Amino acid sequence: MGQCCSKGAGEAGATEAAPKAQAPSRGASANNADGQRASSSSAVAAAAAAAGGGGGGTTKPASPTGGARASSGSKPAAAVGTVLGRPMEDVRATYSMGKELGRGQFGVTHLCTHRTSGEKLACKTIAKRKLAAREDVDDVRREVQIMHHLSGQPNVVGLRGAYEDKQSVHLVMELCAGGELFDRIIARGQYTERGAAELLRAIVQIVHTCHSMGVMHRDIKPENFLLLSKDEDAPLKATDFGLSVFFKEGELLRDIVGSAYYIAPEVLKRKYGPEADIWSVGVMLYIFLAGVPPFWAENENGIFTAILRGQLDLSSEPWPHISPGAKDLVKKMLNINPKERLTAFQVLNHPWIKEDGDAPDTPLDNVVLDRLKQFRAMNQFKKAALRIIAGCLSEEEITGLKEMFKNIDKDNSGTITLDELKHGLAKHGPKLSDSEMEKLMEAADADGNGLIDYDEFVTATVHMNKLDREEHLYTAFQYFDKDNSGYITKEELEHALKEQGLYDADKIKDIISDADSDNDGRIDYSEFVAMMRKGTAGAEPMNIKKRRDIVL
Repeated sequence: MGQCCSKGAGEAGATEAAPKAQAPSRGASANNADGQRASSSSAVAAAAAAAGGGGGGTTKPASPTGGARASSGSKPAAAVGTVLGRPMEDVRATYSMGKELGRGQFGVTHLCTHRTSGEKLACKTIAKRKLAAREDVDDVRREVQIMHHLSGQPNVVGLRGAYEDKQSVHLVMELCAGGELFDRIIARGQYTERGAAELLRAIVQIVHTCHSMGVMHRDIKPENFLLLSKDEDAPLKATDFGLSVFFKEGELLRDIVGSAYYIAPEVLKRKYGPEADIWSVGVMLYIFLAGVPPFWAENENGIFTAILRGQLDLSSEPWPHISPGAKDLVKKMLNINPKERLTAFQVLNHPWIKEDGDAPDTPLDNVVLDRLKQFRAMNQFKKAALRIIAGCLSEEEITGLKEMFKNIDKDNSGTITLDELKHGLAKHGPKLSDSEMEKLMEAADADGNGLIDYDEFVTATVHMNKLDREEHLYTAFQYFDKDNSGYITKEELEHALKEQGLYDADKIKDIISDADSDNDGRIDYSEFVAMMRKGTAGAEPMNIKKRRDIVL
C-alpha cells in the first residue's frame, strides 16, 4: 500500500524530523492530525441539537475523516493555469533539492539548499493538479499572502520565496530542525506548571501578533508549533497557515475549519471571529496541564456535542493538584461565550502566565507526562493499525473496488487522475453517499505524484467505509499476533511496526501500557478492539481541515 508521512507540508515543510506513516485519510497533520474544511454532513448539526445549540439543520460539517469546504458548494477549478499570478520560475535554479522530509495528499516537502549561500531550508511542493476546486487555488494564494504579511515576525516560520512552474507551486521556508512541541515536553522528563506557562506565553504571543496584524490562524494545536533547532533555548515557530484568513474587526466567519479536539463551539455554529483561536489555545493549555483533551467522546459527533456543551472537568486527577491560577486561566480561555472569553492581550496579562508570575515551579504529577506520551504514541499506532487493516483485506473484500478502479481508469494506465475519479464516481459509484464521494475525490495521493494508483485507491476507499467492523479489526489483530496466541506481545508489536516502517522504540512501552487494561504486559483482542474504537486521548479522531500538507 502507498503510505503518507507525518509532517504536514506546512509543518513538515518546516521540520527535519523523520517521516512517520499513517492511515491514508483526509485528516492528520504535519505533526499530527491534519484538519480539514467541512462540507455537508450530519455530525455537527446532530451535536448542536443534542447540546441544545443552533448548529443549523442544513449547514453541517463533514465527518472529520475528510470533507470539503463548508459553504454553498465548492466550484471545480478550471484547468489550473497560474496559481500565484506571476511569471513561471524554476525553483531549482536557485535551490538544490535534498532528502525528502515528508509527503502527503497535496505534495512533498524536501530539504533544499541555496546554491549560492549554502543555507538549508525546506521546500514544500504543491502539485497543481491536486487543486481540484477553485477554493483550493484561493487557499494556496492566501497562504502565501499571509506568510508574506507575517514575514519578519520572530516566532512565525519565515517564507523565503514562492515559485511556480507548470506542474507545481513551491514554497521555500525556514527549516525547523528541532521537532514538535510535544516531543520537547516529553523529552524533558520533568514538567512543571511554570514550564507550561512559559510554553503558553510563547504561543499566545504568536497568536496576539497574528491578531494584531489582522490574521486568524484557525488551526491552533500543538503540532503546528515547531522548534527552530534542537538547542534547549530554541525559539518556537508557528507554522501551517493553510487555513488562515485575514479578518476585520466585527466580521464573522462561517466556514467550519479546524481540528476536532481544538475547534471552538462558535465555529461549529458558523459564527466566529478571532476568539476561536483563543479557545484552541485554551484546549492546548488543558492538555499541557492534564495530559488529555478537555472535550472527548467515543466518536466525532460526541466530541462536537461535548464542545458545544462546554462542561469542563477541573476536579478529576490531576486537577486537585493544579494551582488555582492555572484553573482560572483555563476557565477564562474556554468560556463557551466568545464575547466573555479573554483576548490574547488579556491572556498575556493573566497573573499565572506572566513571566515571574504565579505559576508554581513544582513538578506536575508524573501521570500528566505519561498521558502526554500515550496521547502522542497511540495517535500514531491507531493510524498505523488502520493502514494495516486496509492492506490486509482479502481479495474478495476488494473485488468491487478493483472493478470500480478499472472502470474509472479509462486509459488503463494503472493510475487515475482526480478528473477521472470525479467522473467515475458520478457514473459508477451509486453505493457511495455524497459525503463519501467527496472524501474519495480527496483521497490521499500517498506518493505525491498527482495520480492515484490502485493501492492508494483501495486504501482511501476502504478507510472511507467502516474500518472498525469486527471482521476488519480481527484481520488487523491477526496481523500483529504473529504466533496466533491470542495476544499481541511487545516483540510482536515491534516486529509488525518494523515491517510497516513505523517502528519507534520510545513509543512501544506507551502503546502497550495504554492498551493493556489488565496490566499483563500484552494486548488481547478485546483490548485491541477497545483501543481502536475509543475516542479518548489515546486515539485522536480525524480532523476537519482540508490541507495540502503532509499527514501523519
